[in-house]
Amino acid sequence: MNGDDLALLKQKLLANKAELQRQEELYKEAGSTVELDQTRVGRVSRMDAMQAQQMALESVRRRQAQLQKISGALQRIENDEYGCCFVCGEEIDIKRLIVEPTNTRCLECVE
Repeated sequence: MNGDDLALLKQKLLANKAELQRQEELYKEAGSTVELDQTRVGRVSRMDAMQAQQMALESVRRRQAQLQKISGALQRIENDEYGCCFVCGEEIDIKRLIVEPTNTRCLECVE
């Protein structure tokens, strides 16, 4: 992998990280505790609110998992280990990394 490709992928990772962190800030309150006062909220509305809360929490978990993958990829770039398959050690195809820069396995090892 050449330096230009690596710079492009690092920029893409940093942009993805910034976007996920922005989303994290926007949706911080979405996972707040659901109000259980039935005098204010009907049963169906409360169930809808609880479902929305669980969906928001799952979104937070997914964002955090993706942020961890991005941090790992950025760390591998800093350690000159980026782009190598964790299983076989061969270089991961640049096309695969452009689609998902956090990939840690080549196509042969994924199958």
